[in-house]
Amino acid sequence: MPYPEMIVAPMRAELVRLGFQELRTSDQVEAVVDGEDRPLLLVVNSICGCAAGAMRPGVALALEHENRPEILTTVFAGQDMDATAKAREYIAGYPPSSPSVALFKDGELVYMMERHQIEGHSAYQIAADLGSAFDEHCA
Repeated sequence: MPYPEMIVAPMRAELVRLGFQELRTSDQVEAVVDGEDRPLLLVVNSICGCAAGAMRPGVALALEHENRPEILTTVFAGQDMDATAKAREYIAGYPPSSPSVALFKDGELVYMMERHQIEGHSAYQIAADLGSAFDEHCA
């Protein structure tokens, strides 16, 4: 059962304030991801305090990097079920993981940061890892 919106809203707002387009339906996910050639970041947000609590600030820091994706999108696991399920179809080959961060280029998944790569890491470590991926795929 999803958490009440009053609990989730501040967690959603963290990414939206950074310029992320929140995708709440499977149709929205498909419309944005299908056929997009520009670098696209897809963040699977989560209510999880420990991992997502570091992931969101880590993503924010990574976006200060010189190279960064042009398209910023997010779905919220455990809240927007259809959108998250559709997003995970594009992340084929990886088990469902939230939070997580996927980077696409030319319509292909080129980088994936799973929960186990987020959990126990600081926002600065997460940002450094994402920055390296941005340098490789968004320059």
